[in-house]
Amino acid sequence: MADELTNSPVETSTGTITPAPGTGGLGTQVQGQAATVSTAANATGDIGPGHFIESDIDREIYEFNSDDTPLMQLMLRSKRVSVTSPEVEHYALDEPRCQAVTTAKVGDGTDENVVLKLNKADRGLFQPYTTILVKGVDGYDAKGKNKTPGQELMLFVTGFTDVDKEPIVMAVNGKKANETDAIGTVPEIPAGTTLVGLANALYETQKDVAPNIIVPSPNMIYCQKRGFSSVVSDYLEAQRKHIPFGKALIAQMQIKKFKCDGNRTLWASRASKFTVSTKLGDQFIYTTEGVRWQIRRHLDKVGKWTYEEFIALAKMIFTGDDVPKSVIILCGKNFVENIQTIDFSKHPEVQISVKTNKIGWEVTAIHTIFGDLEFKLEPCLDRLGWSNSAAVINYSNGLVHYVYSAEHKSSEDIEGEEAKRESTVVWDALGLKGNAHIWIDGEGNCSVEGQTTFELWGDPKAPTNPTEGKVYVLLVDCPGIDAGAVTGQSWQYKDAKWSEYVGEIKVN
Repeated sequence: MADELTNSPVETSTGTITPAPGTGGLGTQVQGQAATVSTAANATGDIGPGHFIESDIDREIYEFNSDDTPLMQLMLRSKRVSVTSPEVEHYALDEPRCQAVTTAKVGDGTDENVVLKLNKADRGLFQPYTTILVKGVDGYDAKGKNKTPGQELMLFVTGFTDVDKEPIVMAVNGKKANETDAIGTVPEIPAGTTLVGLANALYETQKDVAPNIIVPSPNMIYCQKRGFSSVVSDYLEAQRKHIPFGKALIAQMQIKKFKCDGNRTLWASRASKFTVSTKLGDQFIYTTEGVRWQIRRHLDKVGKWTYEEFIALAKMIFTGDDVPKSVIILCGKNFVENIQTIDFSKHPEVQISVKTNKIGWEVTAIHTIFGDLEFKLEPCLDRLGWSNSAAVINYSNGLVHYVYSAEHKSSEDIEGEEAKRESTVVWDALGLKGNAHIWIDGEGNCSVEGQTTFELWGDPKAPTNPTEGKVYVLLVDCPGIDAGAVTGQSWQYKDAKWSEYVGEIKVN
């Protein structure tokens, strides 16, 4: 019987086809063939038309299971946006930034107004009447005479320069030559100083202020048209009392394959637009961009996890400018194993439980002081070769389902045949919003150009060959990087030098 299962030929109108093996190794996969009694019988061992026996069929392999396609399930439950074109301008907006870093030294204690030197993209962050906290630079007391260690300098934006539109600032708590002076002078602000924007401060009768400078930049996302057809003979339908997989169960299996193919597409497809020749002329085909390539934060982590690394991951997820309400971590099988084998015995405050989450999935939940992490196995990652990796998905408000054409079905009789063809077509795309999503790369070879890459660093010594642009999340104090590099900070190696990382996460 085993030989028949793997080698039974199928006679079709186009010749003889040997069924390909499925994932279990059995020759039951007759790609592109109609679901008739003869093809189904041959594909399952050549039992012969009309001679199916119920005990020979495993009903469960035809059962539809949404757990096989979790990313698609997330898309279907996310915010739905109907669009009027398959080409969608997608705005992956994150929380507004509040920090910038000076690019050159300004101020020497003699001028009441100075021009802040910032990257061109940062100059619009600080509008007139905005107050700014200068990290690491001490301010002065109310008399403007003595420094106040630990109480930092605050600036007030008075305007912009005419040509380069750089912020002009004065010191709120600067040094004064005389106690009666209205304002003080601006002390030295070194290059590389972090500036944190605070609220604006308006004069007594003021009500008009400049609007917030938020000019979003869109990504182009293509909606991909996907479909499948089912051909079922009238004779097969007539045998449904004897055949346990009638039309409904066959449709379930076809839908399952359709959804699994679509789920892999949502992960790994690359965006493209090209034309094909048809009987109606040239027409466009669109392929969508997988979320693997949309995620802008990458964490390089190969091999086993330690408790300290796990807590650093929780901190990355639940702190910062774009904190999610709920996340699901969809994992490859090896990643799940690595997380399950972390030694939590010395940390009773970390609670591990199995629960049903808001989506209705049974997940492994780990409670930390930063927030709850939910882990779920994602079989598609194994199929795609990413068994050691995982994706942190903000499913509470970080997904959008673009629909160009709602799912629709059609049914028709095939001319000259006693059979029916049923077709299903969908035309949609999944877009990510915000920067709370994280791709955890456990393969060691999945870097993506233009995305911010992180690495957990647990050595007091600096990396021997640091990667240009990579951000190192410190698990221990690291004087090898900088005397001020302490546990919990992030430091970036860029332009052959180290600096504390406070930059933005690219979202387009």
